[in-house]
Amino acid sequence: MTGTARLATQRNGWWWCVGAAVLFGAATPATKRLVGDIGSMSLAGLLYLGAAVAVAPFVRRSADAVPSRRQRLRLMLAVGLGGGLAPVLLVLALQRTPASQVSLLLNLELVATTVISRVFLREHIGTRASTGIILVVLGGITLSGASGGGIAIGAVLVAATCICWGVDNAITASLDAYSPTRITLAKGVIAGSVNLAIGLAVSGTPTLAATLAGLAIGALGYGASITMWITGARQLGAARGQVVFALAPFIGAVLAWPIDGEHLSATSAIAFALSLCGVMVVATARHRHRHVHDAIEHEHAIDPDDPHHGPTSIAVLSGSRHRHLAIEHEHEHLPDIHHRHGH
Repeated sequence: MTGTARLATQRNGWWWCVGAAVLFGAATPATKRLVGDIGSMSLAGLLYLGAAVAVAPFVRRSADAVPSRRQRLRLMLAVGLGGGLAPVLLVLALQRTPASQVSLLLNLELVATTVISRVFLREHIGTRASTGIILVVLGGITLSGASGGGIAIGAVLVAATCICWGVDNAITASLDAYSPTRITLAKGVIAGSVNLAIGLAVSGTPTLAATLAGLAIGALGYGASITMWITGARQLGAARGQVVFALAPFIGAVLAWPIDGEHLSATSAIAFALSLCGVMVVATARHRHRHVHDAIEHEHAIDPDDPHHGPTSIAVLSGSRHRHLAIEHEHEHLPDIHHRHGH
């Protein structure tokens, strides 16, 4: 196993998560502009239906294996919480709170994802990575603390949103029976359709312009973003992937100025610097010990730069589905889908 190949695979994971953060960060202030034109349930439904439209052409090119009952139940939980409940709570928060403040409070998603990943997925966090996570959270607290009062209800709604997405993140980062595009499609079709149907019954039909705008925001800010994050998190682990994604709130706060006219402050620059330092600290954390890979069969993209996908390490079954052979070795690693073990 070469260090260059390992670093190349990890570097891909970081960039996937950065791209996801940029797209989702831009989606928050863009969604704020539609809040007055579409009911909360309808808007949440359109965002996820847009996500489904964006990934549908790519799903047809993949051939997932038949998942187990446990995998199907976990996917249903992720769809219900992450695709169904969370976007409704977020839109309700945007109705009560400025987009820039909602963007910043979304840093709570990092805390939720980290705790859930550590407790339920046994992801190794470590002192250095923990320090970086704390820096990111301090960045969010710095901005939120300087925002003034009047956002209590909105803050509670955002916190609930982040808990739902934290559970969703932990599940989808380890749900290797499905491709990232198929997970995004399931969220979009099921959660989007249900929310939109309820929204239409409660608040009526939105205008064509508002509908198209909601679908477009969903296609990029949710469809492309979710797929990119899942791809990156499978290479980095859910907690580390979420550290990078924690830059999204700051990107949203910056873009709220040109999109919604919400001006920035010097505090924003300080908070962004704190969070960026935190991301860099986590990105440079190292973890190494001797560990055992049990034989495992799953499906995801076969990365030729990843030593775990070398010709002597796997047996390709069909398409991207493959079987990893049992092996024991030592190297630096992250808690990706190949390294979920106790410490």
